[in-house]
Amino acid sequence: MSGRAPAPGGLALVEQLVNTLSVDTGDDRLAAEFGLSGAVLADAAELREALREALFAHAGHAFPAGAADRLNRLLAAAPLAVRVDAAGAAVLVPAGEPSLASGVAEAVAGAAADGTWPRLKACAADDCRWAYYDRSPAGRGRWCSMSACGSRAKMRTYRARG
Repeated sequence: MSGRAPAPGGLALVEQLVNTLSVDTGDDRLAAEFGLSGAVLADAAELREALREALFAHAGHAFPAGAADRLNRLLAAAPLAVRVDAAGAAVLVPAGEPSLASGVAEAVAGAAADGTWPRLKACAADDCRWAYYDRSPAGRGRWCSMSACGSRAKMRTYRARG
């Protein structure tokens, strides 16, 4: 639960979605933050957790078997189209009715194109898994907050050694 600045551009939506669930307390704000209910809420929760697995993999951890297939299936349900704007620039837009999934797909595609997608990560702390944007020069950040999750992890490692 970081005090970091939000992720840039469309990745802020992905970060916001993933961070609607506080892993340590179980507090789930998905319905309230996005105004969802019923089957749409269940689909959004599945998308959120599939994204969390991808972000955890960005932080250098194993991507669980089948996780990429699950995320690909969820994003494929929100197809995008390329449109050219008045200035001649190509932009991605939802091919159908705009939805949370299409917004996420658009953000992921744009971030993959500009190289920022791998910098959106999930905290390595098992009791956190908060999404954060890694602004470190080398892109090797592991925790959402060095002062909280990072310090606890380093203290556990120190105590285990001695």
